[in-house]
Amino acid sequence: MSAAAAAPAQVPAEETPAGSVGIHATPKAGQNVSHTGREYTTIKEGLAYILVPRGTPTSTDPKMSKEDSQKQQVFYNPIQQFNRDLSVLAIKTFGDDLVQRRTQKHEWQRQKALRMDQKKKRKLGKGGNGQEQQEGEAQQAAKRRRTDNNGGNDEHMQDNATADVEVRAGEAPEAVAETNGEAAAPEAPIQQQYRPPFTILDALSATGLRALRYAQEIRSATSITANDLSSKATEAIKLNVQHNKLERKIKANTGNAIVHMYSFADQKGYDVIDLDPYGTAAPFIDAAIQAINHEGMLCVTCTDSAIFASHGYLEKTYSQYGGLPLKGEPCHEGGLRLLLHALASSAARYGMAIEPLLSLSIDYYIRVFVRVRKSPNDVKLLAGKTMIVYHCQSGCGSWNTQFLARNKPKTNKDGTESYKHAFAQGPSADQLCEHCGTKTHLSGPMYGGPLHNPGFVQRVLAQLDEIDEETYPTRARIQGMLHTALEEITFGVQKEGSSGQELEKLDPLIPKADPAEVESHPFFIIPSSVSKVLHCSAPPLAAMRGALRHAGFRVTMSHCKPGSIRTDAPWRAIWHVMLEWVRQRAPLKNQLKTGTAGFAIMAKATRPQGPNDEGDAAPVDVTGKKSEDCAKEGDDTAEKTAENPASKQDQSDSPTPSYLGTSFKVVFDERLGRDHDRGKYVRYQLAPRENWGPMSRAK
Repeated sequence: MSAAAAAPAQVPAEETPAGSVGIHATPKAGQNVSHTGREYTTIKEGLAYILVPRGTPTSTDPKMSKEDSQKQQVFYNPIQQFNRDLSVLAIKTFGDDLVQRRTQKHEWQRQKALRMDQKKKRKLGKGGNGQEQQEGEAQQAAKRRRTDNNGGNDEHMQDNATADVEVRAGEAPEAVAETNGEAAAPEAPIQQQYRPPFTILDALSATGLRALRYAQEIRSATSITANDLSSKATEAIKLNVQHNKLERKIKANTGNAIVHMYSFADQKGYDVIDLDPYGTAAPFIDAAIQAINHEGMLCVTCTDSAIFASHGYLEKTYSQYGGLPLKGEPCHEGGLRLLLHALASSAARYGMAIEPLLSLSIDYYIRVFVRVRKSPNDVKLLAGKTMIVYHCQSGCGSWNTQFLARNKPKTNKDGTESYKHAFAQGPSADQLCEHCGTKTHLSGPMYGGPLHNPGFVQRVLAQLDEIDEETYPTRARIQGMLHTALEEITFGVQKEGSSGQELEKLDPLIPKADPAEVESHPFFIIPSSVSKVLHCSAPPLAAMRGALRHAGFRVTMSHCKPGSIRTDAPWRAIWHVMLEWVRQRAPLKNQLKTGTAGFAIMAKATRPQGPNDEGDAAPVDVTGKKSEDCAKEGDDTAEKTAENPASKQDQSDSPTPSYLGTSFKVVFDERLGRDHDRGKYVRYQLAPRENWGPMSRAK
């Protein structure tokens, strides 16, 4: 330590050129640093600083030119700042939960050990003499508690005092004195606050920027390992760690990430593992499962959207994620579910279950945060949460889901709840689409449970009130995307006591989601894509949403794509609404061609018999009125309904068209379709420059 402390005073005098500072100088943005004959420039992101060779573009603006981005991406990629900002907040939220749980467990163990010591003391006291035996028993109890707290692993406990000191410091002075067989001491011992271990692995660290930010911005983190296969990268990590003065908190490791994580297979590993590779994270998943602690969190990024969200390489998708991709508008949500399926199936082999806390499709990549726990009972529920999808990808675009098994809840004789696992009935769809008659194709298997934990999302949102936009410039976008993700699960309905004003009062403990919960209505639709099938003009979002809500269905949007509609309405209801849109507002200018998907759907639409009708129900006439007349009639109907709600009953008495037995009254109420209380958030980001994407691999 003395040599290191003397280095800052010697380097500036001997090696630092004019206009530069030494490596031990206080970091600042745009600073020129000279070290071992090399010149560097400092880039700041969050509260961390990294050094890049002088002459490299140092802009943090994602709108910088593509040429400058390619020069800079080896050392710093501003495109991923949203990913890093979100990761810091998510890990910080998870760390608050984990630290509180461990603190509570530690206090419970301390109180239990204290009661045991007092009980033994009373027994020894009744025996008359036993001071030496009492001291021996106290030492053995302290040793036992120290072993339990360390969990048999001392590598990640460097920031903790010994459990014996902590337990003794937490006891009352009288109890300490009595245990020693002496009178109460005049002064109480110095108490040391217990600090639970919270360890993080940045498995593919590159320059170490993520590890630096985690160390600077997550106070609960006690130890961070920054690993990279390249020795040049780890040298850069050590240099950046030295410049940020974080040698005691960050450890740089040179090695294969898979080998490093597998080395923790039979011992205590990490509480958080961050996988952010170039391309797919599939090769690292099994090793990460082996290295994660019970109740730990995996943060996984995949940038190979051409694999998980495209049908061009389906054989590659299956080999990487264990399922086939979904084609169409919701393909990126399908990619999220494929990645979660890969994580869940890998964890299940070792009796571990995953709980998705937050799963997002961002720009050109996907990012998931999942909690992993040792729970054989939850693993048994996995088959009932795994689904395949029958997708009419070449016709109308509709889909049906089929779960592989069924989890039936039951009550045992002792009153406890459990599940009975049974085979699912199948298939849930014909080989031909029931709407357009086109062949359906299989996608999956993929994860069929919820993508997010609402309690976790709310707690990350609460963190946003404590940060500033200078440190987190992507704060507005994080807020918008998290609000959209929360509405995906809740459909905008807030539970009592969960209003925005009370977010900051939320308990740090993240509630556990129901491990058997499935998502009966996954994916989303795009009105413009559905309209293409019928060759009609697309309805406004507010009109489509209002029609579905008027029929009693829940409607929200998806974070994956702007202009999306996520609803619990079945496809029969969606096509019924679209056919009514054609009939009321947008009649077809030309008849559809025979054999097309739209023609088949139109043929299934019928007009029920009225008082003056004769014969069987006839197909709906969608070209009998002019567009202007239909639009005017629809507007008048919506206005009358808004002014006089009682008129809904009168309208329901008149015969309405139907589609495959679905015949509810369709009212395109745009007022009902607008959400005025959702707030104004930056929910979707536009590409900041041309050719926005991952670019080529850094060399």
